[in-house]
Amino acid sequence: MALGPLGRVIAQGILLGVSILARALPAAYASALANARKTGADKAAEEAARKGASFLGKARMSKDEALQVLNLSEGEATIEAVQKQYERYFEANKVENGGSFYLQSKIYRAKELLDEYVAEKNKEQQDAWRKEQEKGGKGYEK
Repeated sequence: MALGPLGRVIAQGILLGVSILARALPAAYASALANARKTGADKAAEEAARKGASFLGKARMSKDEALQVLNLSEGEATIEAVQKQYERYFEANKVENGGSFYLQSKIYRAKELLDEYVAEKNKEQQDAWRKEQEKGGKGYEK
């Protein structure tokens, strides 16, 4: 299968382009990495990652923001109260009724975070109660 002189020239051109890219891309990456280190961008990315931001740069919702979204105070945050406020606001912001998908997603994320928070708070209270029972229960053994 002879490609002829034109095919050979095209193949050589493609190979030349690939070899140039194979050398240029690692050099460009190394240069970009050096610039990021020099400007401190790598440290900013590490700090954002430590604070809960994803690779897209969006930080996770804070507990205070979640409480504000569902209009609750920290003392009012129980499983039932979170669920009640979630249903109320999620229903009020249905897209079919002219609501906002953005607000619905904020409400959903707030409920998700507060469910974790309430579960953690309940677990801590149960652990404290168990420790208290273990301390107090030893004196009553027969």
